[in-house]
Amino acid sequence: MELSSLITEQRNPHSMNLDQQNTYDILKTIHQEDAKIHQAIENVLPIIDQVVEAVYQRLLRGGRLIYVGAGTSGRLGYLDSSECQPTFMTPPEMVQTIMAGGVDAFFQASEGSEDQGSQGKEDIAVKDLGPLDVVIGITASGRTPYPIGAVKHAKEQGAFTVALTCNEGSEIGQITDRAIDVVVGPEVLTGSTRMKAATAHKMILNMISTTTMVKLGKVYENLMVDVQANNVKLRDRAKRIIMDIAEVTYEVAEETLATTNNHVKPAIVMLKGEVDYETANRALDESDGYVREAIQLAKQ
Repeated sequence: MELSSLITEQRNPHSMNLDQQNTYDILKTIHQEDAKIHQAIENVLPIIDQVVEAVYQRLLRGGRLIYVGAGTSGRLGYLDSSECQPTFMTPPEMVQTIMAGGVDAFFQASEGSEDQGSQGKEDIAVKDLGPLDVVIGITASGRTPYPIGAVKHAKEQGAFTVALTCNEGSEIGQITDRAIDVVVGPEVLTGSTRMKAATAHKMILNMISTTTMVKLGKVYENLMVDVQANNVKLRDRAKRIIMDIAEVTYEVAEETLATTNNHVKPAIVMLKGEVDYETANRALDESDGYVREAIQLAKQ
């Protein structure tokens, strides 16, 4: 498919006089276009649902979620994957990103690297992929060679593959197990997919990773009970989480958290189940880390 025929490359009729607008009208135009993102995502929620279930089932059995992209798409992958470890205490390899041009390209644009499909294959081949892995190729146009090369190899190795694009019937979507084509329409600034396309993709990546982690038991109610409490802010958050759930004072939460070496889950089970640290850990092991079930086991 020719680049010029893609909706992400079309001119937006609502911003044709962008250079003649005053500041407020430019902002209003951008805002009005951004408002279309929500409906576009709602249209693909059934596909996102299928993708989350596939990710969950594989991570549950020790698999990995790997994002692949170039330029803005690669940066979005890094933004999401890098937050999983501190937010959900995931192993570094569980959610990760491969970007065209490597980590350096996150800070300094390496535009030519996106055209190297063979490099995408080489970069992901070192991951020794298998059926428990999920690879999501992120590309607004749906035709970027780097992620296409990566997902082709991933599929050959038996991994579950997903395309995340902003064009229906995308090239990458033709070769993946699922295609999330979130059509947000032409950009306010023609072809600048760092805008609506990137915003939509950021939202969807947040949805995939967060929903998966909820299903994996890393959330109790709407609280991040697997938070990695390794700085002042996060330790304070951990204490407040314990206070909210166990209905105890700040001092009790602080004391209990110290007992568990800053791990929130056993602290909650200790207080809610009225058990010691060893019993709380045993209950968490027996419940595969699901706090609600662990509390019930601790009370028995």
